[in-house]
Amino acid sequence: MDHPVNQTDIQQAMLDQQKSDQRRKHILNLVLLALLLIAPAVIYPVFLMKILCFALFAVAFNLLLGFTGLLSFGHAAFLATGSYTTGYLLSNYSGLTTEMGIIVGTAAATVLGVLFALVAIRRQGIYFAMITLALAQLVYFMFVQAPFTGGEDGMHGVPRGHLFGFIDLENNLAMYYFVLAVFLGGYLLVQRVVGSPFGQVLKAIKQNEPRAVSLGYNVNQYKVLAFVMSAGLAGLAGSVKTVVFQLASLNDAHWHMSGEVILMTLLGGTGTLLGPVVGATFVVNLEYQLSQGPLGDWVDPILGAIFVLTVIAFRSGIVGEIQKFVRKNMG
Repeated sequence: MDHPVNQTDIQQAMLDQQKSDQRRKHILNLVLLALLLIAPAVIYPVFLMKILCFALFAVAFNLLLGFTGLLSFGHAAFLATGSYTTGYLLSNYSGLTTEMGIIVGTAAATVLGVLFALVAIRRQGIYFAMITLALAQLVYFMFVQAPFTGGEDGMHGVPRGHLFGFIDLENNLAMYYFVLAVFLGGYLLVQRVVGSPFGQVLKAIKQNEPRAVSLGYNVNQYKVLAFVMSAGLAGLAGSVKTVVFQLASLNDAHWHMSGEVILMTLLGGTGTLLGPVVGATFVVNLEYQLSQGPLGDWVDPILGAIFVLTVIAFRSGIVGEIQKFVRKNMG
């Protein structure tokens, strides 16, 4: 004889599952934090900082692609705007503190994100992607021609300065923990956004935009906010990267950089919080290892082959495939 379904038991089971997922998430975050705190003892801090900067860039991009469903081909523009703005300010205004230079660089990228969003957000699919690419190319040529950017030579010798006036950022270890703090702040912000009611609406827009519209949501407004947040975090990554390497270059604004962050996100796993971090770590390590060996000239073709393989065979990315495997075996 069939027993009636107890709705209370179902709701309790769902709550227990959510609590279990939260516990696993907190444990994973604590393990990753512990590894990042001790990492400089075994790995060169500057290399770690490069990974963290690109990981933040990929996390910012994933907020747009993985959780909102918008593919931008122009995110390098925001990375470069943060980079050049911070580099120019710290190089020309000796009284400006490092943190203020980073804040202004991030703000400049955020404003540019607003301008991009207002132009592109009403378009969808390939049209949205092409508009962001075209706008990013305009920004690239602006940086090529602008007198303060150094043109093709870039902006060199950007001073690291002192954090809060007394922490010497010329010390690589101090610089590393500052970059780590910035990365964690950006990562936790995205985690909070994704888990909020706002983030649930973004996911709904990605899955079925017409249905979100029919439910009364102003989807364009939500997409603009997501785009601007993503642009601001990308600018923050560029600003910090300039302070770390004391350099702002046209590579940051090139379309190739926009393609690279797409690869990082897809490889790690779109729509996952940890995926872009894993993807950025993998790509930065791979580029470094290849550049040190006889395959240095083959970096781009190898990355292209990995991109094709990921799209064809591992569409969920590294983290996504691991999650599917765990769910399958736990089920």
